[in-house]
Amino acid sequence: MGKNELSEFKGRVMKAKGYMIDNGIPDAVKYEVAKEQGVPLKEGYNGHLTSEQAGKVGGPIGGNMVKEMVRMAQEQMKKK
Repeated sequence: MGKNELSEFKGRVMKAKGYMIDNGIPDAVKYEVAKEQGVPLKEGYNGHLTSEQAGKVGGPIGGNMVKEMVRMAQEQMKKK
């Protein structure tokens, strides 16, 4: 998967989870997740965030992407 494909995949997964994809930009969902989790994420440098705060943002996004990839792999295995 290329960077654009991965970004599109992230957008589809997170949209299916009920998150808004601002202006069709899937990376914008991280700000919605951050707000939901109470993490002060802003555009640009975020070195002030703790690893716990960063995980609260990245975890739900990456976790949902992995769950969808597993589901897709299971569907492929059923076809064989």
